[in-house]
Amino acid sequence: MAIADTTRRKVLAGERLSREEGVALARDGELLELGALADAVRERLHPEGVVTYIIDRNINYTNVCTAQCAFCAFYRDLPSKEGYLLTKPQLAQKIEETLALGGNQILLQGGLHPDLGIEYYEELFRWMKATYPQLWIHGLSPAEVKHINKVSSLTTRQSLERLQAAGLDSIPGGGAEILSDRVRNAIGAWKGSTADWLEVMETAHALGMKTTATMMFGHVETVEERVEHLLHLRDLQDRTHGFTAFIAWTFQPENTAMAGDELTSFQYLRTLAVARLMLDNFPSVQASWVTQGGKIGQISLRFGANDFGSLMIEENVVSAAGAHFRLTEAEIARNIQDAGFVPKRRTMHYEIVGDPFCWTHETPTLPSHAAAATSLAG
Repeated sequence: MAIADTTRRKVLAGERLSREEGVALARDGELLELGALADAVRERLHPEGVVTYIIDRNINYTNVCTAQCAFCAFYRDLPSKEGYLLTKPQLAQKIEETLALGGNQILLQGGLHPDLGIEYYEELFRWMKATYPQLWIHGLSPAEVKHINKVSSLTTRQSLERLQAAGLDSIPGGGAEILSDRVRNAIGAWKGSTADWLEVMETAHALGMKTTATMMFGHVETVEERVEHLLHLRDLQDRTHGFTAFIAWTFQPENTAMAGDELTSFQYLRTLAVARLMLDNFPSVQASWVTQGGKIGQISLRFGANDFGSLMIEENVVSAAGAHFRLTEAEIARNIQDAGFVPKRRTMHYEIVGDPFCWTHETPTLPSHAAAATSLAG
């Protein structure tokens, strides 16, 4: 269905869309028109024609988790022989491999391990910073922070102040799933409420830490609940301006208790575009090539994304549920370049740190919306 003229005019004028407009776009907006509008927003915010990415490694320090979310194929119960907690030598090997590939950020996440209190993380972060001073620790989801609070009898602010002092630099947006308590109770009640996730993020922002925001969709949520999720993020960003980027990916059903069918790439692109239109106060939106593959990741750059995410030297959680896409830095750069943009490596704060190691210095040709539409249709 064609997008309403009033909605189109508001987008092009940089005006804020309402909940009702967001639901209408998500439910009925014509796909390629959504893409064109999201691309216009992307171009307004990032007119320089650069698409960024980061070299980092997702280290899952443990797979032991008491939350037992129905959508997760990665976790193990504590008595399981497959449960693990990485040792410092194992962590050191992974960190050094990352540094050798030009990365200096570690995305450190794990499960809700019943035996790990704040002292474990303080000692771990201090060791990481002392051994690798250049390392940026982007770690611990809000659910992990709330779990630390419980184990160590601390408030969120107390936990984050101590973790920050020990070396935690920023917090990833993992565990947001859908910020609707109906959905959270259905797929992972032990992971905490909507208010829990938002409280950790707001407290981190108040302490000067930047964070990302995520959405995992395509399971039990409604279209209205997807928009509700975006509005929660937008409202918090209005108050704190602490989110650097938004990342959305589709539920991966393989090997999970929920099972079900995976959303199509067209449904992913629709939701991505709506997110770019609704999140008017978010500076960046990432493409999810890890779940969609390089080519849909490339098309995402014409559906509102200005960032290609991470090289992701290692990823275990989503791959355990059936996503097995892998790209080299050269392939990331080529996908960006073939979409008509200049690839640049960045930091978590979106500071440009250089060209790809594989940079060809070819001048990209910007494709028209019609050419992008033809590519999508093909």
